[in-house]
Amino acid sequence: MRWGLVPSWFREGDPSKLQFNTTNCRSDTMMEKRSFKVPLGKGRRCVVLADGFYEWQRCQRTSQRQPYFIYFPQVKTEKSGSSGVIGSPENWEKVWDNWRLLTMAGIFDCWEPPEGGDLLYSYTIITVDSCRGLSDIHHRMPAILDGEEAVSKWLDFGEVSSQEALKLIHPTENITFHPVSPVVNNSRNDTPECLAPVNLMVKKEPKASGSSQKLMQWLVTKSPIKETPKALPKKELDVPQWSSQFLQKSPQPAKRGSGAGLLDRWLKQEQKEEEPKAKRPHRQ
Repeated sequence: MRWGLVPSWFREGDPSKLQFNTTNCRSDTMMEKRSFKVPLGKGRRCVVLADGFYEWQRCQRTSQRQPYFIYFPQVKTEKSGSSGVIGSPENWEKVWDNWRLLTMAGIFDCWEPPEGGDLLYSYTIITVDSCRGLSDIHHRMPAILDGEEAVSKWLDFGEVSSQEALKLIHPTENITFHPVSPVVNNSRNDTPECLAPVNLMVKKEPKASGSSQKLMQWLVTKSPIKETPKALPKKELDVPQWSSQFLQKSPQPAKRGSGAGLLDRWLKQEQKEEEPKAKRPHRQ
């Protein structure tokens, strides 16, 4: 069965040409959209099983997002030896022996190619507003059917009407989660590390890239050697460093001698030029 509902009324020969996304359907608008309303009216209700699902929380003041693995609280067993969030990787491996799967409400439909061929069954997962426990991580979550009774009613389209079944669609608080490694950001990764809990309080040292390592090697081997500063004279050391940069050295006193004689001759010359000239007698 394909994830991403292909409506039975779709007339194109290629399902990939469907112009809108049908992997999820909102509970508050699914009765308004033909793609979901028609199969729901036919009683085509299903349950989607999964170990859990991922959501990404936006970190404040950064563009990074922290992934979380979200799942049912696990019942304590002799093999697992613990319940709820499993702290250590050793205990985490044991708990899979009796893992309780998530039971998510969905709608399915059957599409027949216009030119004939195999029937295609596809489904969509119903989503609701997030519960209080998950609201800080994401504002939406799958509609989870908690317990065998809820699952039975949702699947019993013969006895339980669509209107009655829709009462089962609501957020549930019976959910738990833990942060996981950013390796889940790459869909090609499929390892136990994608599920193992991580401690957000422990900051890992960033690994230097190849270019960073080359730069560090160049700085060590080929960068110019810095000269060690020479010791300051004793007199300069007596002046506090914070203020010595603002102090100016006083000019050295001028030597007596030829310089002083030149200054005296210059002053006498100035005095002569300033003396008034004698008036000559006026001739008629």
